[in-house]
Amino acid sequence: MSQPIYKRVLLKASGEALMGSQGFGIDVTVADRIASDISEARAMGVEVGVVVGGGNIFRGVAVASKGGDRVTGDHMGMLGTVINALALATSLRKLDIETVVLSAISMPEICESFSQRATLYHLSLGRVVIFAGGTGNPFFTTDSAAALRAAEMGAQAIFKGTQVDGIYSADPKKFPDAERFEHLTHSQVLEKGLAVMDVAAVALARENAIPIIVFSIHEKGGFAEILTGGGRKTIVSDN
Repeated sequence: MSQPIYKRVLLKASGEALMGSQGFGIDVTVADRIASDISEARAMGVEVGVVVGGGNIFRGVAVASKGGDRVTGDHMGMLGTVINALALATSLRKLDIETVVLSAISMPEICESFSQRATLYHLSLGRVVIFAGGTGNPFFTTDSAAALRAAEMGAQAIFKGTQVDGIYSADPKKFPDAERFEHLTHSQVLEKGLAVMDVAAVALARENAIPIIVFSIHEKGGFAEILTGGGRKTIVSDN
């Protein structure tokens, strides 16, 4: 088995990825496949933290766009990420992968509360740590949560699983002639306004010198392949 380039990483998966071909909710077969990909990474000795979005269940901005309270909407979205985290944890445990869910919102009957100390403890025991509840604050996306948790856990890279195999100058599904990038700096992503992660997330990753690796989360085995230097991806780093 090839040796991984990184020993500790943060995987960011969108809530939409868990939908599969459904229009809403969680496709268990997709959750199981993502869990299988994480299992492959663990088999290589890679320590994995995961942040999952909640867009397959609820988006806070949807409430605000219709005149509702953004803070309440974002709190509802945070609860959606907890549902997704529990689903992914279930898929991992079916593979006998020790997994813990840490929530930024205290709900002790359901999962543990987040702290950096708890994160590092569980990682040291070889467990996959799934971060739920975003940052625990409204007005911040789960992309920002991913960059924040990556910095807190000392991740060597953020793996952003998307619907396509890298970063493009425009949506390649709508614009077939869109340019695909192999490598960008964090500053270039910000300057070009590329829709990879939100501005706060990219800036935080840049400040902490954490590379962002963008790849298709729909490619079975793609996560492990990229961990060893292969696969199709775009690398965002300043070196």
